[in-house]
Amino acid sequence: MRMWAQSQLCQKPRRVSSLLAAAFALVFLLLGTSQSASALPAFARKYGLRCSACHESWPMLNFFGQKFKDNGYQLMNDRDAPIWQNPGYWPVTFRITPIWHRVSEDKVAVIPNGSSVPVEQKLTESGFDLSGLDFHTGGTLEKNFSFYVLPSSDATASFHFETVMARLDNIGGSSWFNVKFGKYELDNLLSEKRILTLTANGGIYQLYHFIPAGDGNIFGQMGDNQLGLEVMGHSYNDRTRYSVSLLSSNDGQVGLPYGAESYSTFITGSQAFDAGKLGVERLGFYFMGGEAPTSWLTGPNGVIAGSGGNNKGYTREGFVGQFYLGEHADVTVVTQHGSDSAWFGQGYGDFIDGFAPNNNTPGTVLPAGSQNPSWNGVLIEPHYVVSPQMIVLGRYETIRMSQQSTPGTPSNLGNISTYTLGYRYNPFMTSRAGFAYHGEYNWLHQDGTSPVTGTNVNTSELLFGIDFDF
Repeated sequence: MRMWAQSQLCQKPRRVSSLLAAAFALVFLLLGTSQSASALPAFARKYGLRCSACHESWPMLNFFGQKFKDNGYQLMNDRDAPIWQNPGYWPVTFRITPIWHRVSEDKVAVIPNGSSVPVEQKLTESGFDLSGLDFHTGGTLEKNFSFYVLPSSDATASFHFETVMARLDNIGGSSWFNVKFGKYELDNLLSEKRILTLTANGGIYQLYHFIPAGDGNIFGQMGDNQLGLEVMGHSYNDRTRYSVSLLSSNDGQVGLPYGAESYSTFITGSQAFDAGKLGVERLGFYFMGGEAPTSWLTGPNGVIAGSGGNNKGYTREGFVGQFYLGEHADVTVVTQHGSDSAWFGQGYGDFIDGFAPNNNTPGTVLPAGSQNPSWNGVLIEPHYVVSPQMIVLGRYETIRMSQQSTPGTPSNLGNISTYTLGYRYNPFMTSRAGFAYHGEYNWLHQDGTSPVTGTNVNTSELLFGIDFDF
């Protein structure tokens, strides 16, 4: 059984690397001071600006920074094209975070000496550690032709490509028509790739990754970068935004491991409006839906990659509100409903990775009474910007099953509640580098998923680190 809290410490290198990997794309904070987006000092160096030109508090973007991102990393002046830059300019930034953390899980399966029967016990560990290493490079190849490449490693220096995308900007002279192609972050209002938090469970948005207990669908994870084609547009002042993506149903993996005939779509839209002294508020929605395989052909050496078939459907729908409460405080609220095909709910799906226990071969019949699993979730994330150098933040997420796939299953099986508190203090922000002291605590509770007794699980993590880029 898989907790998509993915709260186990062993999940952290992939998740933290993935989290940190895109954290420098200049994206987010549509309203001026809300969600986190990490800076690229390379962009500041290119235009001769301080990082504070785009950031209220590093790595958070202000309105100017958001427009810069939406215009394809351009100021829309003669300095955008590389021909105007110093030949020695190289748009590269790296980031890594040394940390100390303490992780505790109250129910871990262990086999006592002299016994063959597993039992559960509490496991707590602490020590010094590293995040992954990220190399960011992005900018313009020519005016209105932009790119972003992000090779990223986990803490053991195992590299992969987190982001590789090219973008055609302002097609036909219109900000309403921009095209992105490659592997990229989905254009949601609340961005996991610009998240401020770093713990294993607090460093992801649980809403974006939740999988019901026993479910085999790994394909609808909105927090992961995906492979596809995006059309995106916005008004000149960025008050109105939309995007539509066509994606391979493979959770961003290369090489067509699942099958070439399964696709998903991701659609977003939002509108901002002026609320006087409070600030500029924004309301938006997102939808992710599509089909993914539940069966594969087998050969002499097992499952044949790329032979996926018997596609089944899934959907994720959500609403996002970003609300400003004056100059220093803001809160983001997300509500989401998710649903999978009953085939996914019964454990068909990610057979290639060996997670899904079943292969939907011809003649397979679902157990009697099988239903589409569905669930609802809420996320609330407030920020308080003490100064351009200091931000305090919190987060509460809860996910509740509304229908289990197998009738008779406890209605609360797999439910999640999690709380995160943290701060970041930036002693300086320059065009050459960024530096932050980071502190964070996360606690996560999940119902009925302990490995032996099937009881509730509690996991906590305390983390302190130094987050820097150059």
